[in-house]
Amino acid sequence: MVLAAAAACDEKKGEDTRVLELDPSDSAFTDFFLITSTANERQSQAIADEIELRLKRDFGVYANSVEGRRLGEWILLDYVDFVVHIFLHHRRSFYSIERLRKSARPVALAELTAALTEKTLAARKKAPAKRAAKKSPAKKAAAKKAATAPAKKAAKKTRRSPPKSAK
Repeated sequence: MVLAAAAACDEKKGEDTRVLELDPSDSAFTDFFLITSTANERQSQAIADEIELRLKRDFGVYANSVEGRRLGEWILLDYVDFVVHIFLHHRRSFYSIERLRKSARPVALAELTAALTEKTLAARKKAPAKRAAKKSPAKKAAAKKAATAPAKKAAKKTRRSPPKSAK
């Protein structure tokens, strides 16, 4: 999801996009910060909209909290596992989040992609292989007969002759 959000920042021309991996002992509330800068408020809002759209469409995930969208000077999108900070240039230099989180380790997007690929491959090796069960011809015939049985019963009920009236 962090990679998808970073791609949305790049697509909407976010500048100086960085991913910081936070130290678990220092920050228990999230794993990553995604930080990007913009030239104006409308660009900040467009990046926030694009991130929300992609994560909703691709992963079915909504932001847990959104702050600062109306002004657009510093928009914060909290996705629990990571937090997105979208700053105007002068606000980013004023708050200097990178300096405040000294224990955070900058992560290159290529490094994040490689780590994700490695974890995915490891998970696939651990998972048991699912084999497609082949049905024998006898089982196929039994399944077909079971599927057509209710239709035959319904047809028999409609063919019955009306009851004879008592005189």
